[in-house]
Amino acid sequence: MNLIRAEVERLAARRFVQLMVVLLAFAFAVTAATTLAGSHQPSASELAQAQQEAMAERREMEVRHANCLAREQGAPPPVEDYGYLPGDCSELDPALRDRLPVTADYLNGVFTFTRQAEPLLYFLVAFLVLFGFLVGASYIGADLNSGGVVNLLLWRPRRLAVLGTKLGTLLGVTLAVSVLASVAYLVTFWIIAQVAGYPGPTDASFWTSLGAIWGRGLVLVLLATAVGFAVAAMGRHTSAALGAVAAYLVVWELGGRIVLEILQAARPDQLMLSTYVGAWLTGEMTFWDNSACIGDRHGQFGPGLAFGYCDGSYTLGWPAALAVLLLLTGGLTAAAFAVFRRRDLI
Repeated sequence: MNLIRAEVERLAARRFVQLMVVLLAFAFAVTAATTLAGSHQPSASELAQAQQEAMAERREMEVRHANCLAREQGAPPPVEDYGYLPGDCSELDPALRDRLPVTADYLNGVFTFTRQAEPLLYFLVAFLVLFGFLVGASYIGADLNSGGVVNLLLWRPRRLAVLGTKLGTLLGVTLAVSVLASVAYLVTFWIIAQVAGYPGPTDASFWTSLGAIWGRGLVLVLLATAVGFAVAAMGRHTSAALGAVAAYLVVWELGGRIVLEILQAARPDQLMLSTYVGAWLTGEMTFWDNSACIGDRHGQFGPGLAFGYCDGSYTLGWPAALAVLLLLTGGLTAAAFAVFRRRDLI
């Protein structure tokens, strides 16, 4: 317990950590101020007009669906047919839509919480991921480079216990900061929507969806923190983690993607770490495989071509993405502990 308290105090006293907290607060304040300045509380006439437009849009969707069903049955449409009608009328069924037009969709210059909460939360998660990675890398990197770990081992001569305590303390503090920051962030924008905007329809499904994104975001922050800690521990310096990430982004995410597209490799997105990060954070992502629709030298086409139509799309869900991220993080963390156990620290 004394070791944990000492590590919490050391982490809180680091100037870099304090600077990152200040930058987090600054980004939060700028976003809130910009939102507040660009919004206004809608008047009764604005709300009434927006409500009428939403109702008109829903009626139009119902009419198009009814026309499509009438065409399938060979009967004359209930009203004059217009526009494109797909072969499958379920594509126009309002009951099968993810969401129907609502009043908030037709309010201009008004901050609507239900429409903009998810993008704002994604922005916060991205900043917290950067926060966790940099703090994790600098926390262990600076101690190894300055000899602080050696001094600590003189007091508690158990390498794995010391490194494990450092990692656990780091993850706990990062989680606490992330939870407090995200709660304050969302509450602030909810208040802005109440006093200078429009809250929107906040039903149980909305809060469930928002809570799922928030929970996945917190997990991603902890994984990024552990990765930064592990890479810096293996490289014995903060710059090792920064250099590794920069090299990966330039060499593989940029250069490798270009080479794979030139070679027309099948499903190149599955080889990119950013794909799994996005799939985990959003829950599911859809990608397009060009190789499924390209003929080979014998004139045959990939499996995506059927009856003259090629569907090269495929999806990646959060379970597979989480498995990849956990495998990567666990492997790097185990390697860091193995290297730390055998390394000469002097």
